[in-house]
Amino acid sequence: MKRVVSSDVLKSLAKWDTPTICNAIELFEIRARNQGYMNSTIRACFPELPPMVGFALTSTFRSHAPPRSGSSYAGMEGQLAVFDSLGGPPVVVFQDLDTPSAAATFGEVMCTTYQQFGAAGLITSGAGRDLDQVRSLRFPAFTSGTCCAHGYCHILEVGCPVSVGGVTVSHGELIHGDCNGVTTIPIEIASEIPDVCRELMDAEKIVLDYVRSADKTPAGFGQARAAMAAGFEKIRARVRRTH
Repeated sequence: MKRVVSSDVLKSLAKWDTPTICNAIELFEIRARNQGYMNSTIRACFPELPPMVGFALTSTFRSHAPPRSGSSYAGMEGQLAVFDSLGGPPVVVFQDLDTPSAAATFGEVMCTTYQQFGAAGLITSGAGRDLDQVRSLRFPAFTSGTCCAHGYCHILEVGCPVSVGGVTVSHGELIHGDCNGVTTIPIEIASEIPDVCRELMDAEKIVLDYVRSADKTPAGFGQARAAMAAGFEKIRARVRRTH
């Protein structure tokens, strides 16, 4: 996949928390407000880590029954082979096809391997394990829970659309995640998002500064909130004209 988001843009996106990224995306009005982000079933294993940004390397996974052939780690070779084609750091995104999850999707060996090959993080609709060891790697991981064993873990398909946290994620989609959750970022607006985030924070600062002041009143709060809303609308009008 051809690079369409520069490394500088990726670094700029990583400076912002995921809720601010979501707020910025809303202003472009290119998708519904209740779409594009993963629901509360997907949680950060290591919420203390900074934001994760990268391109989805999608895969499906099972662990309840043995694979027809190969071993637990055989499918990783196919994943690693396409890392460089993504045009930026991969975020490995697994859909666990077992319901409920039968065993852990990942552990120390998998996460160490992914990190050493350049991955920015991992998301699974299933479970993870070896959390102390993976935390020491400072490798972002997002799961629906934990499990102590790996069962008959195997990777079925790589590069296919997957459903994780209520979102269908396509191979190569831009992903942003932190302690608050995970969202996709439409690639066509990715380069504009960091500047919009700055403008949003400036608009929010109007209310934050007011409510922290000594002489605040309900009427004054209403005025500050109106000024913030006007700032949001100014940004929305500008970005909608360009898209």
